[in-house]
Formats: sequence, structure tokens, C-alpha cells
Amino acid sequence: MYGNTAYNIYSQNNVGIESPEKLVEMMYEGVLRFNAQAKKAIRDSNIEKRVYWINRSIAVITELIAVLDFKHGKVAYYLEGLYNYQIQLLNQANIKKDESKIDEVNNVFKGLLEAWRETTNVAG
Repeated sequence: MYGNTAYNIYSQNNVGIESPEKLVEMMYEGVLRFNAQAKKAIRDSNIEKRVYWINRSIAVITELIAVLDFKHGKVAYYLEGLYNYQIQLLNQANIKKDESKIDEVNNVFKGLLEAWRETTNVAG
């Protein structure tokens, strides 16, 4: 359910997407943006927004899992495990209202974004 939702959101909002590489970059950026909103909602004690923004991040990560190509070896399996762990951290952040769990996810996605830009030559 979440996977198609994330893709549709990005497709509708960004009709002129140049490449699948750019789409992945935008998804990484989206996780970081949504997480920033979730942290703000935690600080503001806004349950509805906290749940909403964390669910948005999880939807994007779920879509990232859905588009992995396992024919290309171990990297896809590693990313699947990494992405699933990030979803677990976000669920814990949601349940415990714990910004530090969101920070952990952000650190991972900042690293992924930087590595993605370096390996794909996608301008940020």
C-alpha cells in the first residue's frame, strides 16, 4: 500500500523527473524532509503530525525497498536490510516520541544521499 503511494506522490509533484537516479535522490531528500517535520511534531507534542510525517518517511523507504533490483548482487540485499532497520527505528521513534531514533535514520540517509550523488553524478 505505502509503496505505490510514495511513488505516486513524487510522480504527481515532479512531472519532469529526468531519470530513475534523480527519483532515488529525491526520495532520500524526502525522507530527510519528512523526518525534520516529525521531529518538530515531537517537540510540539503534536501526535497527529508526528504520526503523519513518520508514516510519510516509512512510505518512501518502503518504496525504496520495492524498487531494489536483486539481480545486481549483494548491495540490494544489504540495502533491503538497512532500509528495514530504518523503518524499525522510525516506528520506535513514533511509539516512544524519541527524536534520537529519527537522528539515527537521518545520519544513515545523509550518508546514502551523499554516496548516491557521488556514484550517479546526480546534481543535488
